[in-house]
Amino acid sequence: MALLRERAATAGPTASAAPGRLPGLALAVLGVGVAWCVHRLLPDIPMLTASVVLGIITAHLPRVRAVVRGTARPGLSYAGKRLMRIGIVLLGLKLSLDDVLGLGWATVSMVLSAVVATFLGTWWLGRRIGLPGDQPLLIAAGYSICGASAIGAVSEASDSDERDVATSVALVTLCGTLAIAVLPLLQQPLGLSDAEFGRWVGASVHDVGQVVATAQTAGPDALGEAVLVKLMRVALLAPLVAAVAMSVRHRRRGGASARKRLPLVPLFVVGFLAMVALRSTGLLPHAAIEVAQHAQELLLAAALFGLGSAVDLPSLTRTGGRVAALGLCAWVVVAGVSYGGVLLVMA
Repeated sequence: MALLRERAATAGPTASAAPGRLPGLALAVLGVGVAWCVHRLLPDIPMLTASVVLGIITAHLPRVRAVVRGTARPGLSYAGKRLMRIGIVLLGLKLSLDDVLGLGWATVSMVLSAVVATFLGTWWLGRRIGLPGDQPLLIAAGYSICGASAIGAVSEASDSDERDVATSVALVTLCGTLAIAVLPLLQQPLGLSDAEFGRWVGASVHDVGQVVATAQTAGPDALGEAVLVKLMRVALLAPLVAAVAMSVRHRRRGGASARKRLPLVPLFVVGFLAMVALRSTGLLPHAAIEVAQHAQELLLAAALFGLGSAVDLPSLTRTGGRVAALGLCAWVVVAGVSYGGVLLVMA
């Protein structure tokens, strides 16, 4: 009997954890459904962007707020972390080594320079202006790599606070959404051809969906170039997350931290690289890749709804000025460095 009680006590939290997540997961599924409808009615609004915004709105509805912060919170947090990992793994199927090598070493060098300059500059400035927690690190990752997906990946490697993640996602999503409207207006004044505009968009806009929405305004040539350059940035997600994980391990090694020990390379990053390798073999049928990409978008949409629901606008306003200033500066850096790089490469 004692043994049975011990087993029951051990299994109890695990057994009750899944039902405890159901209200939040159901709310996330509902949010994804609404985001999909918004995207179908307004194609220029990416579904992932709509998911974040709907998550923020839901968390601040008078009669829903208590549910989001109470019974639905475990499931929404689960979506923001676990489903994000699976979505990032499937994101690797969008990328093949042949696509990256086809860009040429000059373009690869340009993208790498833009990513490094944006990441280091944003991180340094965020720390200088005193943003709390891991916000400088997360915002730097989002601007330099691939928006909310990069923030989710880096937050897992650094074990970041959910509020820091939510604030960073909200900022990067807002700026990426503004890019959809602003960048097409600059193509003619900057004298960019369609191909040059596409590469500029791919090197400077954050989320993959936002890149597509922005570049398609200049036609299929611009869209093709934008997606290829964007996927090159996505390829840099794995080394960035590995570097963050190693830095965190080194920082905690001599301390008395009671927090969990983080792996040298997170498992989902290994999965991401495995998916890239699998796509590069050419063995996957096109239908399987399409199904995986739809699944990836749905998973990331649910994760971003969960992260958006963790945004607390009243607390965000206390650091809103500094967060907005960092976002604007990071936007100028990534757009400026990318523009200069495109002109040099395609001259």
